[in-house]
Amino acid sequence: MKTLLTTLNSKFIHSSLAIRYLWSYNKRHFPDINIKEYTVNNNLDYILGEIYKGQYDLVCFSCYIWNINETLEIAKNLKKVKRDVKILLGGPEVSYNVKEILEEHKYIDYVVFGEGELTLNELFDLLYNKEGNIYDIRGLGFKDKDNIYVNEERPLIQDLDHIPFPYEDLKELDHKIIYYESSRGCPFNCQYCLSSTLKGVRCFSLDRIKKDLKKFVDADVKQVKFVDRTFNADKKHCLEIMKYIQKIDNGKINFHFEITAYLLDEEILDFLKGVRRGLFQFEIGIQSTSTETLREIKRNMDFEKIKYIINRLISYDNIHIHLDLIAGLPYENYKTFSRSFDDVYSLKSNKIQLGFLKLLRGSGLRINKEKYGYIYKDKPPYEVMCNNYITYKDMLKLKQIEEMLEQYYNSHSFNCSVEYIIKEYYNSSFKFYEDLAEYWEESGYHHVSHKKDDFYKILLDFYVENSFDNIDIFKEILKFDYLRNKRGNLPKFFNSITIEDFKNRCHEFLQNEENIDKYLPEFRGMTAKKIIKKVHFETFKYDIFSLINEASEINCEKITILFNYEIDNKDFERSKYFKVNI
Repeated sequence: MKTLLTTLNSKFIHSSLAIRYLWSYNKRHFPDINIKEYTVNNNLDYILGEIYKGQYDLVCFSCYIWNINETLEIAKNLKKVKRDVKILLGGPEVSYNVKEILEEHKYIDYVVFGEGELTLNELFDLLYNKEGNIYDIRGLGFKDKDNIYVNEERPLIQDLDHIPFPYEDLKELDHKIIYYESSRGCPFNCQYCLSSTLKGVRCFSLDRIKKDLKKFVDADVKQVKFVDRTFNADKKHCLEIMKYIQKIDNGKINFHFEITAYLLDEEILDFLKGVRRGLFQFEIGIQSTSTETLREIKRNMDFEKIKYIINRLISYDNIHIHLDLIAGLPYENYKTFSRSFDDVYSLKSNKIQLGFLKLLRGSGLRINKEKYGYIYKDKPPYEVMCNNYITYKDMLKLKQIEEMLEQYYNSHSFNCSVEYIIKEYYNSSFKFYEDLAEYWEESGYHHVSHKKDDFYKILLDFYVENSFDNIDIFKEILKFDYLRNKRGNLPKFFNSITIEDFKNRCHEFLQNEENIDKYLPEFRGMTAKKIIKKVHFETFKYDIFSLINEASEINCEKITILFNYEIDNKDFERSKYFKVNI
C-alpha cells in the first residue's frame, strides 16, 4: 500500500518536523511510505499533479492554520481524479473539530487528532496487514459507510525516546531551517495558545538529545529552531542542553529557542554571558504589560523582573533577542496597548513582533469568545478584528503601525535616525510610530510598493513635514544609517561633501599597512584596489559619533568615516565603522 505523508509549509525555507516524526516512527514496519513537502505559495494545480503522479493509495496531509484551505482544495480535487485514494488529515487545525471535518468534507476518509505517531502506526497495521479493529484505534476519526465515528482520545506518549530521530538525510535540507524539539507540552496555561490544552511537560532524555544535536553540528546545519513551547521550563534540562551546545559548537551553527524570561536565574545568566556571539537566539513572549490583561489570559508575570533580565541579556550583546506583543487580548484597549508597546520598545531588543490575536481552535479565548465580544474572521488564521475593548478602526491603525515597525525598527536600517527623532521630539515611541503611520497613509504610500531607498526619503519627508529642528543634523544621521547598511552611491536627496583628491587619498589610506592592521586586519595582504570594493569612505558635516552617542554638545567639525561591510554575523550589525583621517 503506497502512502504519502505531505504538507504545505508557509515558506520555502521551512521544513516539516511533524511528517518526519510520523515517517521515522513507521518506516521500519511500513517501508512504502514517502515524504513530499510543498509550500502554500506553490501553484495548487502543480501540487495536485505531483501527488496524482505518485499514484498513492493513502495520502496523509499535516494541517495548520496557514495551509488548511489549500489542503482541503487539493484533497477534494485529488479524490475527483483518483476515486479510490484514501485521504487522511492530521495536525492541530483538525484536532478539535474532527466530526465537523468529516461531515462537511465528504472526500476525507480519516482524521488523526492528538499525537499521531502511534495512531498512524495502528492504522497502517490495519490497512497494510489487515490486523486490528478500526474502532479500537484511539485518536482516530473515520467514516464507515454513511456513519461518522470519533474514537476516544489517545494518551500522550510518555517515553519520547521511542520516537526515532526524524531526519534521515540532513543534506537534502540545505538552505532550510531545521526544526527540533527536546520536550512536548507546556507548564503554563495561556488562554490564546493551544499548548494550554495539553497538561504537563514530557522530555526526551538528555542522552538522546545530545546525540541528535551532535548530528546537526556534524552535518554543518546552519540553524536549528527548537519548537519547545517553553524551552527553559526545566532549568536542569535547559542548562545542560545549552552547555552541551557550547561544547560542540563549530562556530557556524545557530540555535533558536522560545523561552520565558523570568525563569532565567543568575546561574543561567552568568553562563549566557560567555557564549559565542550568534550561537543562540531567544524569542520571548511579552504579549502585554497590562496586569488586568495578563491575569485574564492566565499569564501572570512580573514585568519589572522580566525587564531586568532582558536588559541583562541585551547588555551581553551576544544573543539575538526577539520580543513578542499581541494586539487584541482581553481588557487591552488602544491606550493600554500603547503603554505595552512603549514598555517593550524601551528594552531595545533586536526584533519586536507586533502580532494580532488569532482565535485558534481549542484555545481558551476561542471557547470564551462571547465573554469578550470577539469578532474574528471565519477562515484561518481566525484573526481578531475587534472586541469589547478595541475597535476595528483602532486595529487597522495598529496594522499600519506594525508595518512601520517592521520597516523602521526590525529592518535595522534606521537605528540611529529613528532613535534621534524619538529622543528629540517624542515622549512615547508608540506616538512616533502612530504619527509615521498616519503620515504614510495620508500620503498614499500604502497603495504602492517601495524600493529600499524610498523608505529613507519618506522618513526625511516626514521629518520636514513635522517642522522638526536641525534638518541638516538629521540628514547626516540618516545618511550615516544609509551607509551603515549598504555600500554604494548615495541617493540624490543626501548631500555629499566634496573633498579635493578624495579618491586618491582613500587609496593611499588603504595602501598603508598600519591603517590595515588597525582598522581592517581581515584584509591583510590584499591590494588597495580589492579592498576599496569591500569598504566605503564618506565625509560628514558633523561628528556623527558624538551625535549617536548622545553627546551634550554638537561637534561641527567635518569627519570621515570608514565603513567595512565584511561582517560574519549580520544579525547584530551590518557594518563596522571607524572615524579616520584622510
